[in-house]
Amino acid sequence: MDRTMDGWGSGLLGVIIFSGSLPATRVAVGYFSPLFLTSARAVIAALLGAIFLLVLRQVRPGRADLNSLAVVALGVVVGFPLLSALALQHITSAHSIVFIGLLPLATAIFGVLRGGERPKPVFWLFSGLGSATVAGFAFFNSGASSLTGDLLMVAAILLCGLGYAEGATLSRRLGGWQVISWALLLALPMMAAIALMTMPESWSGIGGPAWLGLAYVSIFSMLVGFVFWYRGLALGGIAGVGQLQLLQPFFGLALAGLLLHEPVAWTMVAATGLVVLCVAGAKRFA
Repeated sequence: MDRTMDGWGSGLLGVIIFSGSLPATRVAVGYFSPLFLTSARAVIAALLGAIFLLVLRQVRPGRADLNSLAVVALGVVVGFPLLSALALQHITSAHSIVFIGLLPLATAIFGVLRGGERPKPVFWLFSGLGSATVAGFAFFNSGASSLTGDLLMVAAILLCGLGYAEGATLSRRLGGWQVISWALLLALPMMAAIALMTMPESWSGIGGPAWLGLAYVSIFSMLVGFVFWYRGLALGGIAGVGQLQLLQPFFGLALAGLLLHEPVAWTMVAATGLVVLCVAGAKRFA
């Protein structure tokens, strides 16, 4: 019970940290290209992770873990950051945050496929209802959405769910912060090359908010948040703790409205609230 509660506490801290990711990305892509932002945040986080691994003298992962680390890197180091940054060129961060409602279902599905978990049948009913609510809002809300942006966010969520589940399973052996640090190092050569090829021609016109956005997604979204999130999933269960992601839209919508002054329509709040109720039911039967 103590391990489970500890896992839920760690998971909640991870969700709170992740809540600022999309608003920060929205600010940063106004000055940086999606490819540069994705690669730069990975390079910065990888260098920080390397320092921790070196100072704390962590043992290198075995060859059998490399495939899993590659899946983690594909999902959360490359896939989600890049696709969400591309999506935010077409939609607002407030609109994109509602798609986080799909993450618990995606994480739970990959938790079954990759982590061996077996939630009760009623769990899938509630998760399915929540996902249907999100999909209905995304594709039928006129004016606020873009088909291209919506599809990019759906793809980002699927890859993110895969990376979450794979990383949580691996964290049971290696530890949460070690998994994301090794995954970042695995992707470092490619990310560094992309960053060099896509860096801005001039740095003079880049404002302070853009640098703050880059710093946030590099340090907190790409590294610190995963320290708590992977630990929470490993201790409390992928399907169960994964439901905490439904709190993320509330935090994210509040940040988008307060910091970016983006309009937060009542339909967004209603859709998010309904999804949270659905996944709260799913949590009970995880």
